[in-house]
Amino acid sequence: MKSAYLFTTIALLFFSQINFAQTTPRRIWFDTDIMIGLPERAPREVDDGVTLIMALALPSIEIVGISTITYVDYGYDVTKKILNWYAPKRNIPVYKGSPEAADLGVENEATLALAEALRKEKLDILALGPATNIATVIKNHPELAKQMKEIVFCAGRTEGFAFKPGLQKSTVSDYNFEKDVASFKVILDAGVKVVFSGFECSAYLLIGKPDVQFLKAGNEADRWLYSMLEPWQQRAKQLFGVEGFIPYDVTPLGYFTHPEYFQYYRNIPVRIETRKNDATIGRVIPPTKPFMEVNYKFKSKWKVDYAYRTLPGFEELVIELMKCPE
Repeated sequence: MKSAYLFTTIALLFFSQINFAQTTPRRIWFDTDIMIGLPERAPREVDDGVTLIMALALPSIEIVGISTITYVDYGYDVTKKILNWYAPKRNIPVYKGSPEAADLGVENEATLALAEALRKEKLDILALGPATNIATVIKNHPELAKQMKEIVFCAGRTEGFAFKPGLQKSTVSDYNFEKDVASFKVILDAGVKVVFSGFECSAYLLIGKPDVQFLKAGNEADRWLYSMLEPWQQRAKQLFGVEGFIPYDVTPLGYFTHPEYFQYYRNIPVRIETRKNDATIGRVIPPTKPFMEVNYKFKSKWKVDYAYRTLPGFEELVIELMKCPE
């Protein structure tokens, strides 16, 4: 009887530990160039905002802090607005980071806050914009690189892949990477585990007008989100021929929360080379530009995990998680 009781007790402890491991949220730092609703000459990207809303709805992660990069004042304000609607009781701190993504090594309130958080614990980092904030922490505090468990970027491509949304008549740039190439080199040199999940992974995700109609009948936050998505969908039709948008930044989040929905190249070499610019859209298109590409045939000291395809079912999850909780 004693042996049976002991076995039962050990089994209960074992399964309770498994259950604890499954329900303990993954603690992440959220670094973003969020621009949703930015009052400019044309609608701006909405995918950072959608990704933040998704992240706040998922119990499998816990956002420790949020840092903004580029348009940092507007990014701060709109992030606080989203937090007030979607997570009013969580008191998630927001910090302003690099205003132009062109000042690698210059400390700001975001880099100081991230460094302080990393001194307390190891964190995963979700990086949805240029890499300046994160690279500045590594450059100025190299001992903290080991505190970064994984960094997931919305960036990179397989060799020869072109970013052609919609009807594939136009080619866009690898913006997050191209905005600050030096910072990506600092991070890759540091040996931190890096994951790329960019345009190529999300190319077959398309959030169309019918997908978001339900938001029009929702609460104030739902209606605000719809008012942001509709003009961006219309803008996408003008640019790419399809009235819908690709939510690029949701796939880096999905790596942390729903990794089973993606296919990966593991430990694949990555290199950076300068070649003829393939972009056809942009305010200024220089004749050449850097490309950050992966291929198993490359001889490179840099290696990453690369998410290259989203599997069926993830798009429905994205749509479901847009709705604001009552």
